Amino acid sequence: MSYRRGMENDQITLTVAHLSDIEAFKRELQEAFAVAVIAEFGSLPHGPIPSDEDLGGATASPGAVVLRIVCRGRKVGGAVVTIDDDTNCNSLDLFFISRGEHGRGLGHKAWTAIERSYPKTRVWQTHTPYFEKRNIHFYVNKCGFKVVEFFNAHHPDPHGHRADDLPGGGEGFRFEKIM
Repeated sequence: MSYRRGMENDQITLTVAHLSDIEAFKRELQEAFAVAVIAEFGSLPHGPIPSDEDLGGATASPGAVVLRIVCRGRKVGGAVVTIDDDTNCNSLDLFFISRGEHGRGLGHKAWTAIERSYPKTRVWQTHTPYFEKRNIHFYVNKCGFKVVEFFNAHHPDPHGHRADDLPGGGEGFRFEKIM
């Protein structure tokens, strides 16, 4: 019971990652993503996921904002969002809670903080691999996203992800949340 009370004190803040923190951010994100891949498939098939190249593209794309998720002064995760001030259709490109920080509701609190940070957003969009059931549960049941597209061999991801880019044959979902 005291643990649950402690959860209430886990206030989340978001900070924009400094350039000097980007390499650590990428490494922590890859470590967090590796946990699910290894649990499902036993190992990382082709090196870190996402690849260094994909991470570099995501963090440097137009409109991208690299956010650190902070709890009690400690970095406990991060996110990359792409903000389109013209359409207010924004995307959650990458999102992670660091290893060892799960199970305290930090992900939901962080997502809520992201939503509050971008109040002009009309639609949020994100993606997750098919095998990542924990993410699917989180986005649909906790955060209110709806599944709007299923990518597979018969309906490939138009963003260029090939079937061999991700474990599980590249199958995945696209979600949207209308605000």
